[in-house]
Amino acid sequence: MALAELFAGRGIDLEASFNRLRTVAAQVGLPLEERRRTYNSRRAQELGKWAEAQGRGDAFRAAVYRAYFVSGINIARPELLADLAADVGLPADEALLVLRERRHAADVDADWQRARDLRVTAVPTILYQQRTLVGFAAYADLHKLITG
Repeated sequence: MALAELFAGRGIDLEASFNRLRTVAAQVGLPLEERRRTYNSRRAQELGKWAEAQGRGDAFRAAVYRAYFVSGINIARPELLADLAADVGLPADEALLVLRERRHAADVDADWQRARDLRVTAVPTILYQQRTLVGFAAYADLHKLITG
């Protein structure tokens, strides 16, 4: 889905939002390219649970980040996720089977339910001692959240 379509009628200035995001990403050294589309990340989350169980969770999440936020790859496509799994040393054929069988759907459902229980409605959201910080925040905002 196009981001313009997703945020239509919400009064959000996409260019300003992206510029802020780009600034924060640069401050923390994250690569980031401008995106015009968004893709469903559910399958990536499910495969990420499997990658965790294989000891490759961090590497897989980093690969998905690069694919989505740097290369603009559609992370909803199972074959592309299997390629990312292979890139971090996991068997692509097993990754496809994990996705096809939905082996970690219940795990992701539980994560989503926990987010709803905590009233998390946006990513990223940082929770600290009953306080929240929503969105990509500057270091000063994180410091304020922690120190009160």
